[in-house]
Amino acid sequence: MGTAMVTGASRGLGAVISERLAADGWHVALNYAHDTAGASAVAERIEAAGGSARLARFDVTDEQSVRQGLAGIGPVDVVVNNATGPQPLMPVEEQTWQDHLDQLHFFVKAPLLILQAVLPGMRKAGSGRIVNVGSEVTDLGNPDYGHYVSAKAAMHGLTRSWARELGTYGITVNTVEPGWIPVERHEGTPQEEYDDYLRGVPLGYMGMPLDVAEAVAFLASPGSRFVTGQRLAVNGGKTMS
Repeated sequence: MGTAMVTGASRGLGAVISERLAADGWHVALNYAHDTAGASAVAERIEAAGGSARLARFDVTDEQSVRQGLAGIGPVDVVVNNATGPQPLMPVEEQTWQDHLDQLHFFVKAPLLILQAVLPGMRKAGSGRIVNVGSEVTDLGNPDYGHYVSAKAAMHGLTRSWARELGTYGITVNTVEPGWIPVERHEGTPQEEYDDYLRGVPLGYMGMPLDVAEAVAFLASPGSRFVTGQRLAVNGGKTMS
């Protein structure tokens, strides 16, 4: 089917998204910055299941690193912008401009650098898929999280603008917005926090990484060819649009 690159693919959502895309027949480039052991384990699982994967270690927030990393991969048909950094909670009076930049580096700068690197190949092919992994926080407006919320909102702004600009080349751009999907870093979370969150989820249970991966797989597939500029919430109805 071609090559799909998933950023932040060594663990969490990125790992499961990568495995799901590989199951559809994509050759998956597993981007990561530090965790070689984690990325290698994902590649091993993909290959054990009959899929195809390769490691792609580079910093998505650094222009030269992105350019060199993608040159080593070759033409990319699907990009899943999933990579993220630390997401500290802090009241607004403590937030600095650097705190905001730290989030924008991952959710605006990185997608821009990657798009600019893959765009010539997608234009030549007359097709392409960009899937941005957003967050329900842009609708919920979580307190003490303005730096993260605003950066995720900006990421969907890219989706909408790019969808209009790139549609003429057969390139679709969409956002998947997960809710709270428990992954490794949530281990040890008190049950009362889950209970509090679930009170606002109509389906009444926590989602799994595979739920997000299924949505990404659809937007990467030929079946989504007439879907662009959209955001798809994967959160059991916590938010609705």
